[in-house]
Amino acid sequence: EGVEMVMPGDNVQMTVTLICPVAMEDGLRFAIREGGRTVGAGVVAKIIE
Repeated sequence: EGVEMVMPGDNVQMTVTLICPVAMEDGLRFAIREGGRTVGAGVVAKIIE
């Protein structure tokens, strides 16, 4: 908790709230993009809702 920035090579666990519905399942790989650049990537560990 309280982590505001991570650097390349760091690992974090986070909860994300999507602004529109997207079909997902556990184990799905995803990328986080900002301004046309990939700024993060990960794997869905658990679906909460």
